[in-house]
Amino acid sequence: MSRQRLSFWWFVGTLVFALVLMLVPLPHVLDPFKPYWPALVLLYWALESGDQRITLGLAFVFGVCADMLNGVLLGEQALRLCVLAFIALRFRSRLRFFPMWQQTLAVLALLVNDRFLLLIVRAFAGEATPSALWWASPFVSAALWPFLFLLLDDLRMRLRLQ
Repeated sequence: MSRQRLSFWWFVGTLVFALVLMLVPLPHVLDPFKPYWPALVLLYWALESGDQRITLGLAFVFGVCADMLNGVLLGEQALRLCVLAFIALRFRSRLRFFPMWQQTLAVLALLVNDRFLLLIVRAFAGEATPSALWWASPFVSAALWPFLFLLLDDLRMRLRLQ
């Protein structure tokens, strides 16, 4: 198998794995702490591959797939992932070269922004205001960011993929 084909399947495989991780059920008590896996993997690829692979169209399609799998309002995650990808691609040249602790804070800011956007979408949909614990997910996701980034980067380098 050529390197280009292997690289493509590695990219698609990580996106599919993020969708699978999103579907993993947690006990009701731990549900507010569930990381937003699609956003984390999309952020990784936005920072590492830039305009080559991650586009707003791909973020939208990935979000619609996540919407259909998760059973939420159609287009909710698509909108959120498009906004996230736009900001990440816009500031990619800066974010990429931050030290890991600054990159983690930037990811936290992006994920908190994502929560605000989700709050607005759900308010327009007529849902009740969530509890304060609902805001824990961005912090858990940001805490996992360095580990996920280093794991994906290490695996990508071991496979010598672009």
